[in-house]
Amino acid sequence: MPALSHWPALAIATALGSLLAAPGHAAPAPWYYWRSLVDGARVCAQTSPGQGWERDSAAHEGPGCQPRRKVLVIPMR
Repeated sequence: MPALSHWPALAIATALGSLLAAPGHAAPAPWYYWRSLVDGARVCAQTSPGQGWERDSAAHEGPGCQPRRKVLVIPMR
């Protein structure tokens, strides 16, 4: 059992360890259309399919290059 004088240091180390182990709140990667430099084909992906492809669109927030759904909120009377 640790001595009582070590308790503050142990409590701080435990608190820091739990903060560092907490998962991050990352947003999902955006989707893009990519165009082949060889034949001009287009694909939708979050990352480049590889060499010979260039990004061909702005970022899409919805999955599969679909626009994000619009939700209408109609207030009740």
